[in-house]
Amino acid sequence: MVIEADRYSLRPPHEDDVETLAPGCADPRARPFPPDTPSPCTRADLLDWVRLTPVVWERGGVRLVVADSTTGEVVGAVALGPPDDARNAEISLWITPSARGRGAGTAAVRALTSWAFGNDALPVRVERIELMATPSDAASQKIAYAAGYRRESLRRRAARHPDGSRTDLVAFARLADDPESPVPPFLPPFPGGALSDGVIRLVPLTPADADDYHAMMCLPDVMRYRVPATPVEHADSLARCVSAASHWISGERAEIAIRDGADDSFAGHIQLMNIIPILGEAMIGYSLAAGTRGRGTVTRAVNLLVDWTFAHTTIQRITAGTDPDNVRSQRVLERAGFTREGVLRHHLPRADGTRADNVLWARIRTAP
Repeated sequence: MVIEADRYSLRPPHEDDVETLAPGCADPRARPFPPDTPSPCTRADLLDWVRLTPVVWERGGVRLVVADSTTGEVVGAVALGPPDDARNAEISLWITPSARGRGAGTAAVRALTSWAFGNDALPVRVERIELMATPSDAASQKIAYAAGYRRESLRRRAARHPDGSRTDLVAFARLADDPESPVPPFLPPFPGGALSDGVIRLVPLTPADADDYHAMMCLPDVMRYRVPATPVEHADSLARCVSAASHWISGERAEIAIRDGADDSFAGHIQLMNIIPILGEAMIGYSLAAGTRGRGTVTRAVNLLVDWTFAHTTIQRITAGTDPDNVRSQRVLERAGFTREGVLRHHLPRADGTRADNVLWARIRTAP
């Protein structure tokens, strides 16, 4: 059996493919592959995975390697687990590091999904296929959307890393009658990966920012106005940075590091959150690192992010909320073209157990 997938072919695995697939057992970027072997797996486990392919087929499962149609080079593997009693199956994928970014993963998932939904030769007809990815595995999540899968949920600590630690899984699914067309992202990537006005740069937040981000969040003046008004643990800061790419890809929020345009040092954080596509509305929030105050950094960041949002999404209105005592933040919003709209009384929890009003601001697409 061979399934053609654009410039790639999907074929049953051979024992000679084991050496190529072995790095997938402990890939730090992705969920260990194959998912139905021990973690971490060994060469012997992979050999069993290959040799049991006919047995899995009899149960309705499929195991295939992804090979370049021209050269025959094996660039990864894709598998479909046997369907359960409700005719649900799970698809899994691993692409070799040298082949990433060439479209092999998207082609393989799209081709196997379409083949499974339309193939009456399988012992059990598949009606729903799930795809799971770790929050840090942005590549697999992009593949899921490109192959027509829709994000459905976050499964907390549902997978185990080879080192024994556990991680969340982002759950995607595609139904037999879903369209094959890609699911377009609501938040596109920054052009060229960053926004800049020559003085500062805005770049997506990454795990490498965790220490700087955490130090900023522990500053007294940042803690004072933080919601929720609770101390921040380093593990929480790291988790936020790790999941930032996933949230951006899903359109939930954009987590962004503000960096100095001259030396690229971490200057702060800005985010687009509480996104409501049906209303065309989102909220903006920001914080500055120590030693970066009084330079207009946040105002520049707000203007860059708002201008990009209005130019590249369907959002019509961006809001912000401030504690009445946070005059510095209110001045930033005024300079960035926001208009004060009202007050939500007794709305914000403070660290001392009291509550504060929330002064509301907004900038709309038609405003300068």
